[in-house]
Amino acid sequence: MVVWENGAMKKSDYRKFIIKTVEGVDDFASMREVVARRYKRVQAENQPMPSLILIDGGIGQLHAAAAALEDLGLINQPMAAIAKKEEILYALGREDEPVALDHHSPALHLVQQIRDEAHRFAVGFHRSRRSASSLTTELLKIPGVGEKTARKLLNQFGSVAALQRLSAEELSQVVRPTEAKAIREHFESVDYR
Repeated sequence: MVVWENGAMKKSDYRKFIIKTVEGVDDFASMREVVARRYKRVQAENQPMPSLILIDGGIGQLHAAAAALEDLGLINQPMAAIAKKEEILYALGREDEPVALDHHSPALHLVQQIRDEAHRFAVGFHRSRRSASSLTTELLKIPGVGEKTARKLLNQFGSVAALQRLSAEELSQVVRPTEAKAIREHFESVDYR
């Protein structure tokens, strides 16, 4: 989730969500979960509602988000969705009158900028989670290294590349010397390029 406020992206208000209740891939249920979690918190903390909630997707995603708000008792919240391929805006309550903004329209460019920033932020988050997962998995292949140690190394050093550059002595400042030696030997025996 990204936030645009007073003419600029407000990165301090960006939020990442891990889907918790949806089994498998279900874009609509995932949208509903995330919107419900976000605005339940907004309500609990007595934060102001945004002037507009912009949903990435089409009518289905828009309706899923609107249903989540309705479940929370939030009605009359301005909401719209942008369908990527056609660059068409669907306003909640006026879905049968989609808005096709001119390709040179500053309004379209703003909406695209916000949507593209949301994509950039989400892709970065997914990459970091995948990287963390692969690092943890790789570390678990090393005899004597368990999940707790793998997480400790990941939190301290952040990446396979960073771990590869460390000596056993440097690693032993975070893990036991025997683990540090095993990790060092593992990275010397595997080519990550």
